[in-house]
Amino acid sequence: MDTSTIVWIIIGIVVVIAIVVVIIVMATGRQRREARIEADRRRAADLRQSAAETEAAARQREADAAMAEADAKQAEAAVAQARLDSDRLARESTDHRADAADLHSEADDRLQKADTLDPDVDTTVGKDPETEGTGRHGAPPAI
Repeated sequence: MDTSTIVWIIIGIVVVIAIVVVIIVMATGRQRREARIEADRRRAADLRQSAAETEAAARQREADAAMAEADAKQAEAAVAQARLDSDRLARESTDHRADAADLHSEADDRLQKADTLDPDVDTTVGKDPETEGTGRHGAPPAI
């Protein structure tokens, strides 16, 4: 074999090796690219799952906030009702006190009239300067 044939054989072998290397590089590059794409898909699915969980948590918090707001409004209504009841009871207490005072006054008037009408009660005997002019029950005689 002459040198030119050997050179062509070496060139052929180098070309075949270069082609094999190119094919291997392209094949591994495709595998790496497919692996990267699959990893990106998995990461995207994880992010979607995480977003769904976060959205569910946000909805739950909104529901909790709405319930807390409803409870607060209910408590405010109870306070307002208690305030109204307190005012009503205070008015009733004042009315009852006024009624009691009227009844005391009426009872005193009746006792005084009874002392005046009773022949056994002497409204003039034993007049004390402090109780002067009062009947048996300490009420002033009716005139």
